[in-house]
Amino acid sequence: MVERDTIVALSSGRLPAGIAVVRISGPKTRFVLETITGSVPEPRFARYGAFADGAGTHVDSGITLFFEGPASFTGEDSAELHAHGGKAVVAALLDALCAIEGVRPAEAGEFTRRAFLNGKVDLLKAEALADLVSAETEAQRRFAVLNSHGGHKELYAGWRRRLIHARAMIEAEMDFSDEADVPGSVADQIWADIERMSGEMRRHIAGFGRAEIIRDGFDVVILGAPNAGKSSLLNALAKRDAAIVTDEPGTTRDLIEVALDLDGRKVRVTDTAGLREGGGAIETIGIEKAIARAREADLVLLLEDMANPGPVAELPDSLPVLRVGTKYDLPLSEPNSSDEYDICISVASGHGLDRLLQEISSRAEVALGESVDLIPWRERHVALLSEALEFLESARSAEQAGYELRAEDLRLASERIGRISGAVDVEDLLDVIFSQFCIGK
Repeated sequence: MVERDTIVALSSGRLPAGIAVVRISGPKTRFVLETITGSVPEPRFARYGAFADGAGTHVDSGITLFFEGPASFTGEDSAELHAHGGKAVVAALLDALCAIEGVRPAEAGEFTRRAFLNGKVDLLKAEALADLVSAETEAQRRFAVLNSHGGHKELYAGWRRRLIHARAMIEAEMDFSDEADVPGSVADQIWADIERMSGEMRRHIAGFGRAEIIRDGFDVVILGAPNAGKSSLLNALAKRDAAIVTDEPGTTRDLIEVALDLDGRKVRVTDTAGLREGGGAIETIGIEKAIARAREADLVLLLEDMANPGPVAELPDSLPVLRVGTKYDLPLSEPNSSDEYDICISVASGHGLDRLLQEISSRAEVALGESVDLIPWRERHVALLSEALEFLESARSAEQAGYELRAEDLRLASERIGRISGAVDVEDLLDVIFSQFCIGK
């Protein structure tokens, strides 16, 4: 177990609240409890009592829990103080804790980082915990829970074991090729499995797009001419005034984004500048941003004012476009013009909005697939897996190279996979990974 300063932090979230949980971890945890609460309670049993500072001044009363290391989240002696959730109460309690020599406020993610360094979690589970804390939708929660249960760890560890076995067989044939008990024909026994593994990794990497949609949201962009009702639609979907709505063309000049929860899936909807010619310099920049943003979208809602139809912007055929006729409540200039749209809506009357939301939700469901399975969910994982795949392809294709070079490619591939879970030295990655956590986690 690695020992260092004792750290403290509020772990229960924004104040004021009914209860505030202050977390403590480190070698001085017992001394801290003796100073603040008078004694150390029996491990894992809640005890009610007073909290006081080093001078004996009463701060608050609440519950104390003690977790003896290594049987704790961090692997160190740890404790929780459950106090009243007032801002002044928590501030006084934290001041009293940090006044003790050797005790300091925790940095972002430091509790989980200590759990990793003490062998309580690997990097995959640490990242899954961060995703679980930040989950906003049911799909994100289920995905984070799946990741935290170790499925990815088993998958990547399995690939590493197969690579280590392949290297061992190659090196055995190099060193002991004359011995009777060393299997021959490395090509037949090893390279066929390496080829299968390459296919497995390639399919696994291909699932990253689904993970991005789960984590970041199904990306919907609203396009259309000025006054087509883009900002009104955004406000209606968000159920608040997220964008300014006026009769003046060109009101929206930058991207405005809101997040929706549709059937447990996160959907990001972005309002854009109206597409037209002859706008000012700032509006032109907004239009360029709109087109660029649409090229990245999972779905484009192309809006047209049915009461006053005008030219619709030409978009690349590759974009997934849903043609939406707006202002359905107003008299139409052409009786049959509604047939030209996939959906007709009226923000004023609410006509068609439920159908539009259902269509967006259905497309998000198709994009996510039928189930949440083992797919890479962070760019760091994809980058390391892609590098590992390149080394595997190099080892497979270099038939004229010596066994030493091909075995080295396999070693580099297994090293890249090991870096995903922290099975090999990843010190240079730790600051980046754990800095994304909240204080107290």
